[in-house]
Amino acid sequence: MRNALGLMLASVVAAVVIAAGGWFYYSARADQGAPKTVAARAADQLPAQAKLAAKDDVETTAAIAAKPTAAAPAPAVPMQPKQACANPNALGVSRVVEIDTTGGPGFGFEHFKQFDFLTDKEVVLTFDDGPWPVNTPAVLKALADECTKGLFFSVGKHATYHPEILKQVLAQGHTVGTHTWSHVNLNGKKMTEQQVKDEVEKGFSAVRFALGTNPAPFFRFPQLQHNPAMVSYFGTRNVAMFSTDIDSFDFRKGATPEKIVETVMTRLDKLGKGIILMHDFQKHTGEAMPALLARLKAGGYKVVQMKAKATLQTLPEYDEALMKDMKVPTAGTNTRPISSVVQTVSQ
Repeated sequence: MRNALGLMLASVVAAVVIAAGGWFYYSARADQGAPKTVAARAADQLPAQAKLAAKDDVETTAAIAAKPTAAAPAPAVPMQPKQACANPNALGVSRVVEIDTTGGPGFGFEHFKQFDFLTDKEVVLTFDDGPWPVNTPAVLKALADECTKGLFFSVGKHATYHPEILKQVLAQGHTVGTHTWSHVNLNGKKMTEQQVKDEVEKGFSAVRFALGTNPAPFFRFPQLQHNPAMVSYFGTRNVAMFSTDIDSFDFRKGATPEKIVETVMTRLDKLGKGIILMHDFQKHTGEAMPALLARLKAGGYKVVQMKAKATLQTLPEYDEALMKDMKVPTAGTNTRPISSVVQTVSQ
């Protein structure tokens, strides 16, 4: 009897110990699991600032991947913010078109009728024969006051005379093309095929030298005299050719700012759109620009800027020949940008 009672008491004690141990074991496991769960949730959540950045990325990205991917590295050179126009009522630029110059396309219906890319009330402002002191800066100021852009066809000789002015043209966001070395008529009876090529290619090299970078592969023939052999040649060089739709005749004797404006607007109102030919070399053109831009704005016209998909590649032999003609030491010339040679380290 006594032995049976002892056995029953031992069984009860063992059961109590086992139950207590099990409760302690599971409580300890639960206590250990809770911090891990909380930590995992915290790691999955983005801080408020990170969420905002992610939202901004989605809104400004043209295409969004179907699955999340690793974040792209930051660009080496940050994009510069677009400068705001100080003139709230400026003419501005309605759109920018990029030209693929492969095969040498032509623009301007006076000679080329294949690419009719302008819509009603759209114009392209083009300027020939610069850069030139006083006159080119006057054109630049008028364009800047209206926050609009043009296309400049530079004469190579003039570019070497006044490279600082041509650099201003490019720095202000305008497109720079070329207009031969010395503005000679490429259809002249005394011009040989080699002389014609030299005029064109030396002009390319001169504008590149003045800018310190490659110009756009855009070319306009002097006096709009299109040399057939060069038209074919530009196809091999992937250079676009420009004629015009509306000639301002600002180069004519007796031209005044008022006459220039009336000539352009009379023709433009008739056509409804077009590429306008002017000359930043001419004094009266700079004087006419404020009134002309005001008339364009009042008439509901919009400016289209033309840019090239790729830059013009000059030929090394003409680059070297230009340096010799200008008596410029060739060692290291045009191989490094000024920013890599001269840097401000303290100011």
